[in-house]
Amino acid sequence: MKAIRPAPHLPELLSPAGDMERLKAAIQFGADAVYLAGTNFGMRSAPSNFSPEQLAEAVEFAHSRGVRIYLTTNIIPRNSDVEGLEPFLRMARDAGVDAFIVTDLGVMAAAKRVAPGVEIHISTQTGVANYAAARQIYDMGAKRVVLARELSLEEVATLRAKTPKQLEIECFVHGAMCVSFSGRCLLSNYFTGRDGNHGDCAQPCRWKYALCEETRPGQYLPIMEDGDGTYILNAKDMNMSEHIPELLRAGVDSLKIEGRAKSAYYTAAATNAYRRALDDALAGNPLTPWVTEELDKISHRQYSTGFYFGRPNQNVDLGSYVRDYEVVAVCESYQNGVAVLSQRNRFFRGDTADILEPGKAPYQVRMDHIQNGDGEEIEAANHAVMRVLLYTDTPIAPGALLRVKKDLDS
Repeated sequence: MKAIRPAPHLPELLSPAGDMERLKAAIQFGADAVYLAGTNFGMRSAPSNFSPEQLAEAVEFAHSRGVRIYLTTNIIPRNSDVEGLEPFLRMARDAGVDAFIVTDLGVMAAAKRVAPGVEIHISTQTGVANYAAARQIYDMGAKRVVLARELSLEEVATLRAKTPKQLEIECFVHGAMCVSFSGRCLLSNYFTGRDGNHGDCAQPCRWKYALCEETRPGQYLPIMEDGDGTYILNAKDMNMSEHIPELLRAGVDSLKIEGRAKSAYYTAAATNAYRRALDDALAGNPLTPWVTEELDKISHRQYSTGFYFGRPNQNVDLGSYVRDYEVVAVCESYQNGVAVLSQRNRFFRGDTADILEPGKAPYQVRMDHIQNGDGEEIEAANHAVMRVLLYTDTPIAPGALLRVKKDLDS
């Protein structure tokens, strides 16, 4: 029996999901909607994505919890892709997805033809940067437009004021930025043959470049900006957690977190932080301090606010990620002072675990007394997914993630 499609909840927190584990993390930690891809026509090939059976399962799981599902069908298809498009859209329609996220006008027309009851959301790949384009897209049948990430907050507000109020406005608030306009980049194709639009980007914008003079092969000269070189291609990550009230005042209906290719932990922590940030804004409260701290605990490059406040200082002086914390275990149960953990990364007796639970401020627990599944005292949890008993007076909720700060000097 088909799940009952829930009504939209606006303003909305929209989280990414690359597979079922990440979808469940997004929902557990407070997403109002989740965007994901099937095995075709979506702009991320690195995640495992959802088979037809998994997509139906995901929709059933989400709808039973009042969460909506948006399916990315946002590649720019070639002739060879077109034949399989309508069967794919019918499958997704029958699975019960709430919206198709599309870039291509042919895909939009096919979706309207074979799935008229499914909303059309226009992808950021379309590059909508003005109210005239947004109006035209609405007249063509779109329910929502995901704006180009190059707009300032003032431009977003102007676009909102000059478009039908029935047209929903979605904007990115967190995650990786592309140095090309709304992700329209050919560098990956040029260097590696991997198609960025089909989700296989090699991220050449993160590589280190140098000049080579043609008569001096093998002599590489740095492209200088400072002592370490220039990094004009290497964008910082976006972080708008401190500016949710401004986004809502500008008329943004949906706050989108980037990262379908990232881990379930990233999905959980980012969703948890933005859930609190959005709730604070809606209640008229100042931002809860731990929100900022939480976003520093997930894998990220240096942060910026993108283009929202004018021309950004968005180029970072290194391409590597900041990864100061790692998930070491997931709590399976807690009873009578004993937490049953499933190990994810090595940890040691005496470590301090930083606990992430849905909707709660993070808290810390010392792991001074740990045993293996046979009840034997251990000094370290060394084996993947091993069962560990943690003795603590602090109740830990099932599904909570235990993190440990890395020793960066070791």
